[in-house]
Amino acid sequence: MNEVLLQSRPEARSVELTILMPCLNEAETIETCVRKAMGYLEKSGIDGEVLIADNGSTDGSQGMARALGARVIDVPVRGYGAALIAGIENAHGRYVIMGDADDSYDFTALDPFVKELRAGGELVMGNRFKGGIAPGAMPFLHKYLGNPVLSQIGKTFFAIKIGDFHCGLRGFSREAIRKLDLNNTGMEFASEMVVKSAMRGVRIVEVPTTLKPDGRSRPPHLRTWRDGWRHLRFLLLHSPSWLVLYPGLFFIVIGALAALALSGGPLALGRVGLDINTLAVACFAVLIGAQLVLFSGVSRRYAEIEGFLPESESFRWLKDLLTLERIAPVGAIFLVLGLIGFGVAVGQWASTGFGDLVGNRTLRVLLLGLTGITLGIQTIASGFLASVFEIRYRRRDG
Repeated sequence: MNEVLLQSRPEARSVELTILMPCLNEAETIETCVRKAMGYLEKSGIDGEVLIADNGSTDGSQGMARALGARVIDVPVRGYGAALIAGIENAHGRYVIMGDADDSYDFTALDPFVKELRAGGELVMGNRFKGGIAPGAMPFLHKYLGNPVLSQIGKTFFAIKIGDFHCGLRGFSREAIRKLDLNNTGMEFASEMVVKSAMRGVRIVEVPTTLKPDGRSRPPHLRTWRDGWRHLRFLLLHSPSWLVLYPGLFFIVIGALAALALSGGPLALGRVGLDINTLAVACFAVLIGAQLVLFSGVSRRYAEIEGFLPESESFRWLKDLLTLERIAPVGAIFLVLGLIGFGVAVGQWASTGFGDLVGNRTLRVLLLGLTGITLGIQTIASGFLASVFEIRYRRRDG
């Protein structure tokens, strides 16, 4: 957890459940939410508390919550994630159920969350699409584009079997979530919690929940396009495989096959003729693909050293390759072959008096030679960069 966001956790008796609500000027709904949460604790007989993580309200929300028996902490750093990080750190409960203080979630119906937490679930996600979304509760773009698309990306990238990636009502083991070192202060905190939970082996389960229109007269804090992009950006940056490795391998395979087929001369596919121009495109595809694959390995290693991605067994082959001792010889082979091809092409070109190369076999050899030279240089350079990260890693841990 980011220490800048935390208050010192007061000594207090531990309880089973903390119902946590981030709050920023929720005077219209905070009393309703606190009453429902307190009523749930009383009705269910759960030893718990209601905790409000206030993010700088100026409408008296803090006093309203305190008057009803909720505990309120002040979080000076602005942001949805900042409020929740501080709330989690200051919670007294073994389990935490978090939800917005806008009366869109039903704090009287938390039994499914508590049941799964007691059964060993470490992150219990609500699913609004299974539980029911009341008319007007979710904007059209969020319901039919934003949430389904981002949820599908999350499931594909991180093998997370949940259907509502961004439900704001979720329960979790406080101990398990604190170990994730969550640090995003904005709305993407919601994605960070799920992604890091999946990566670190946290047991994730899902339960149906409902969503109704919130009780506020003002617009929500969420900004559709800005926050949607921030969620997508987070998912991409935490999945080097899908962002660069798989596209890179695709470019390498397609480019290499095309270059191999055209290295000896033109190729006819029915009425379509492929020649030097296609060979040039294929060579560039190989170079782009190789750069993406090398970048994925270097960035993944950097992410693991910095601690915001866990070590991956499936990525180990690429990390093991990306050492200077292993990758420099590979790069040297490409470089030498490229220089040989370049030398042959220059020799052939000189024999013709350095004339026009268009349509000439010399141009074909030159393209392949330059590709080899470029591939060798970028491979060796990537090995040096990866080794720089390793030096820092060894110094820090040694």
